[in-house]
Amino acid sequence: MLTFKKLTFAAAAVLALSIGAANADSHSMKIKIGTEGAYPPFNNLESDGTLVGFDVDIAKALCEEMKADCEFVTQDWDGIIPALIAGKFDAIIASMSITDERKKKVDFTNKYYNTPPAIAAAKDTDIKGVGKEDLAGKAVGVQGSTTHSNYAEATYTDSDVKGYPTADEYKLDLVNGRVDAVNDDIIVLQEWLATEDGKGFKIIGTITPVPEIHGLGAGIALRKGETELADKFNKAIDAIRANGTYKKINDKYFSFDAYGG
Repeated sequence: MLTFKKLTFAAAAVLALSIGAANADSHSMKIKIGTEGAYPPFNNLESDGTLVGFDVDIAKALCEEMKADCEFVTQDWDGIIPALIAGKFDAIIASMSITDERKKKVDFTNKYYNTPPAIAAAKDTDIKGVGKEDLAGKAVGVQGSTTHSNYAEATYTDSDVKGYPTADEYKLDLVNGRVDAVNDDIIVLQEWLATEDGKGFKIIGTITPVPEIHGLGAGIALRKGETELADKFNKAIDAIRANGTYKKINDKYFSFDAYGG
């Protein structure tokens, strides 16, 4: 009987250790996520140091789905890919479009949203459309090192395309009359138009995305060869789409499905 008790106790101890190890293992993955923190409503650093936005909420949901401990790191946009490659963080979740040019430096997950670009200008502007001719002779503001700046430079060759480090800076120049129009994601522009600073401006129109320039939607950028992490993120994206978590986050920010076609 004593032997049986000892064996039972030993078996229980082994089982407890196994369960503990499994639980520890399921929560042991640690991921540092890089984001810009200056691109509302997708990611923005509040005055109290809190990171908010669609990208941030999606990142948190993906980490919860993967049972990973995630830490956010803010990084200026023009240095965000070099910082990833240098190991400052493990993934970029910052509305980064999946493009062939970027794929030369980093790998991507599947998209987690896809919204169109647009042009905004003053409500009393004489700009009638978003084509090359419509913006000829105009100064167009855009955030540098983005798909939007690549498109503007390639398309608006008869315009003065001005690049800025952040979206806030091109908005300021539009308000102050130093540019005639700005080019960015429609959601970013609509969010700004709803503010006091943006009330004197309007969306002129949306731009039909050019896949070779705009890419195939926003994905999570990873260092080259991180296939296991990419698979985990892709499964998590599919899971939150299927279980309603994505819709809950989406509806907090948008009146339509930002995932796109």
